[in-house]
This record gives sequence, C-alpha cells and structure tokens, in this order.
Amino acid sequence: MPSIHTEIEIDAPAETVWAVLTDFDAYPDWNPFIERLGVDGPLQPGTRLQVRLAPPGGHAITMRPKLLKTTAPQELRWLGRLGLPGIFDGEHRFEITATGDGRVRLVQAETFRGILVPLLRTTRRRAAKGFELMNEALRDRAEAAARAQAPRLAATRAATSTGSHTGENGGA
Repeated sequence: MPSIHTEIEIDAPAETVWAVLTDFDAYPDWNPFIERLGVDGPLQPGTRLQVRLAPPGGHAITMRPKLLKTTAPQELRWLGRLGLPGIFDGEHRFEITATGDGRVRLVQAETFRGILVPLLRTTRRRAAKGFELMNEALRDRAEAAARAQAPRLAATRAATSTGSHTGENGGA
C-alpha cells in the first residue's frame, strides 16, 4: 500500500509536543499544512473531525475523518475518506516517542487505500511536503514552549527544594 512516512526530532517533552499537536484552535497561527482542525466532540475514538488541508502547490480540501485512536501523549490516529469507502482512504497517524533527555521523535505518516490511489501520485507528493512543513512548524512551536516552561519549572523546583529544606529545619 502506498504511504507517506516523515519524522523529526524535537527538543521538548512528549507532553509539550502533545499539547501543541492537540491545540487545534491554534492551528491557523502556526500550521502551514492543516489550516483548520475542528473536533465534533471529545478527543476519543469515533469522534468526527473537520480538517482543512492545504498541500503545498495544491488546492485546499476539507475532510471529515473519524478518530481511530487517541493515547496522550503518544498517538493520534484518524481515517479520512474522499467520497465512499474504497475510493481514496487515508489512515493518518502521529506518534510521539520519548528518546531521552526531554526529547522526542515525532512520526507523521499516512497509509492510502482505494481505487484512485494509483492515480493521485502528485497529491501524495504534495501531502508529503505538507507533512514535512507541518513537522518543522510543530517542532519550532513545541521547542519554544519548552524553553518558556523551563524557567518556571526551575523556579518551582527551587522553591520546592527551599521549602522542604526550611520545613526540615523549621523547629531548630
């Protein structure tokens, strides 16, 4: 089956990358490939999405895929179709895997099925470029968020450390 597979290393924790990935309201601010993503209910299998894709060099298209899997902060997967099942179906997935030291590997991939798949090579090439652009933009946004969180986390740790130390010696 034809597929697209892209991946990128991100210098941010999985929870931060997941937060950026699932902050669908912010997509118009940073996402060059998915212009809009709306959710028709809770982020759980069976929920319908409204996804407006803008592949580089192609025409924007709106789809209504169905969520297949959501496992925070590791995986988001949906199935989109053009027309009836078996015409042009795409199972899209995002996988976030911790690689150590607060870093992750993001995989964005899609597997295609259907009778029109062999005829839409250009569409798949444009989508692959869109995946790469989105991955880079997501990396930049997640790394900026992680840098912004770092001073707050350090201050919280310092306050906790000082507080527990004072508590131990408070009676002396």
